[in-house]
Amino acid sequence: MRPFARSLRPVLHATSALSLLAFVPAAHAQDASDQQSASADNDGDEIIVSARRRDERLIDVPIAVTALSGDALAKAGAIDITDVANMAPNTTLENSRGTNSTLTAFIRGVGQQDPVPGFEAGVGLYLDDVYLNRPQGAVLDIYDVERIEVLRGPQGTLYGRNTIGGAVKYVTRALNPDSPELRIRGTLGTYNQADLVVTASAPISDIVRVGGSVARLSRGGFGDNLTIKGLENYNKDVWAGRGTIELGGNGAPVLIRISGDYTRDKSDPRNGHRLIPGLVSGAPVLDDVYDTRAGLNDPKQDVKAYGLAMNVSAELTDTLTLRSISAWRKDTSFTPIDFDALPSVDVDVPAVYRNEQLSQEFQLLYEHDRLHGLVGFYYLDAKAATSFDVLLGLTGAPIGFPGLNAYTAGDVRTKTWSVFGDFTYDFTDQLSLSVGGRYTNDHRGAFVYKATRITGLSPEFGGTLDPIAIAIATNFRGDRTFKEFTPRASLSFKPDANNMVYASYSKGFKGGGFDPRGSGTSAPSSNPPAAPSYDDIFNFLAFDPEKVDSYEIGYKGSLLDRRLTLSLAGFYMDYKDVQIPGSVGCLVGGIQSFCGITTNAAKARLQGIEAETTAILARDFAGAGSTFRFNGALGFIDAKYKRFIGPTGADVADQRTFQNTPKWTVSGSIAAGIPAMGGNIDASTGLTYRSLTHQFEVPIPALDQPGYVLWDASLVWTADSGNYSIGLHGKNLTDKQYITSGYNYQNAAGGSTLGKEGIQTAFYGNPRQVFVTGTVKF
Repeated sequence: MRPFARSLRPVLHATSALSLLAFVPAAHAQDASDQQSASADNDGDEIIVSARRRDERLIDVPIAVTALSGDALAKAGAIDITDVANMAPNTTLENSRGTNSTLTAFIRGVGQQDPVPGFEAGVGLYLDDVYLNRPQGAVLDIYDVERIEVLRGPQGTLYGRNTIGGAVKYVTRALNPDSPELRIRGTLGTYNQADLVVTASAPISDIVRVGGSVARLSRGGFGDNLTIKGLENYNKDVWAGRGTIELGGNGAPVLIRISGDYTRDKSDPRNGHRLIPGLVSGAPVLDDVYDTRAGLNDPKQDVKAYGLAMNVSAELTDTLTLRSISAWRKDTSFTPIDFDALPSVDVDVPAVYRNEQLSQEFQLLYEHDRLHGLVGFYYLDAKAATSFDVLLGLTGAPIGFPGLNAYTAGDVRTKTWSVFGDFTYDFTDQLSLSVGGRYTNDHRGAFVYKATRITGLSPEFGGTLDPIAIAIATNFRGDRTFKEFTPRASLSFKPDANNMVYASYSKGFKGGGFDPRGSGTSAPSSNPPAAPSYDDIFNFLAFDPEKVDSYEIGYKGSLLDRRLTLSLAGFYMDYKDVQIPGSVGCLVGGIQSFCGITTNAAKARLQGIEAETTAILARDFAGAGSTFRFNGALGFIDAKYKRFIGPTGADVADQRTFQNTPKWTVSGSIAAGIPAMGGNIDASTGLTYRSLTHQFEVPIPALDQPGYVLWDASLVWTADSGNYSIGLHGKNLTDKQYITSGYNYQNAAGGSTLGKEGIQTAFYGNPRQVFVTGTVKF
């Protein structure tokens, strides 16, 4: 709770006075000892990644990649996968509005803010090479992780699922084949933060190993619910676990890895801060941006996500390896979303999301002399269903409809298969050509039902009466199939072993579908038909694929006797048929309702540059083995719509902006490693800057976040044996308040377009946090 947090404010001020604390934002910040998959010297220049499905030095990969080891993330005090966004240029990873566990991801301007069921993600998230098909339950907590890789630009010739904007790879630790291990990591901090992660593994024989992790992650709220006693706002209440069985490997030609994971999030509802007074109640704006007056807590927030996977790797010959990745995943999210954030039943949305996926991937990898590559096959069968009420009590009461409910149920089924391949041929030790391609067949089937009811809560959310529909807007079934070939090519030249330049082209594709929230009677048109036919409704709800042609040139190198590592990339993207999902207030049967509208309204051009660097400023300055480093990352993007067709059919491109895409993302830190007290002290301090960020395609000054700086820091001591460590971490040390997302249903004149109280609410990033971590290994 906040009283405990305030009692630690002297600690916060004392911590912020330290000059060398750590937050490591650059891709190359970790030492070799931090990168378990690397074979490198003590300067840590040679980082090994698997971005191309084989282990390679980062400076040899002609792709824009940020790579972060699990140990480096732990030393930086990273809590969950959203912290990675501060370490990768032109990348946004954040909690979706109103949730702790749904992920909003953007890379180079491509992504999706609204987690609409059945939509394909612009940025792919992989957990141990398994593609997570939906954003619900995708805010992965960082524990028991070996490394995280962020790949920028379209992916599809090397991975099971094609993604148009980029990919984030979350790789868990392999089990120790030689001896039993027990690792305990605990955290205590402000806002009653108390985390405990216990990891254990043991070899049963030379070819059988078992292991697992259990995590309890908790924190009090940054604010309180002032309406519902006992509820906090922005708290955390998570149980999670992973289990693994490994068969083979350790010199055997076959490795089978069977794993399962489970996450249960029972945090209190996460509600936004109203930026305007209540238009009916006159409720004033609260002083504390983390407090809320929201009155909805039915259903109770409850997120379950779990899955099973089996990864098999078999060395068929000295040159051929067969891989199989089989996975099943399921998640269910019950969530109460109080749009108006007031006690009144104005725009209260009890909702449930249900997702399930079954996937199978085969790869045949070839490694011989000058030719390297793979061919693969991928299949995905996924279900995404949602149902939600939109309770409009204030709207319905004056017109004689108490318990007015704009109910929606949507179900989207995806069946997709693809074949892909990517090969690199080394003409010489210096010159290499990579070519790849992918053929994708996406089939989407949908059921959408939308009706205006007068029964209050639906039985699924605790209602006691059978629903009475007074107007049906949509009762639709439809299906579509999308087929596309997407090529990729890159040419790289290495003047010597430590420098490389490259140029590449890749085509990205994201399938179309149906908006499961759409209304068959409220078209995004100035003149919808009075009695729409099936074809009209089909056109209202359907949207087409989007495509991008991406061009990139880059340089990667290690200079000045390996004191300086540098990655540079420049890119240009021609983005076509951009899918624009949104939601609006609409009329169903002449009564106010809620409607989703998705169109391929836009064509855009995105261009920019990215740089990541590590400079060893001094060695052995405080004893043998000490280092003093600078780490930096910079991203610049110029994102502009060339065409954007508005609701009236006019081109309004000059009035539109890119959401969640700041023009500048910059981070820098200084870091020192000093031998001391029978171990090593890692200390540094770093700043992260993000320029003006728009929350929607239309600028909204009250919600758009001006440029801001965050100061994060850590101080970690690790024993020479590696068996003990203790760290002090500070995040957002200046206690900066910054908006990450929001809702807006206000028109230009200040009137409400949905509900009566008016909706303009903001969600904020975490305030200042300080916590202590301790790790013991046996």
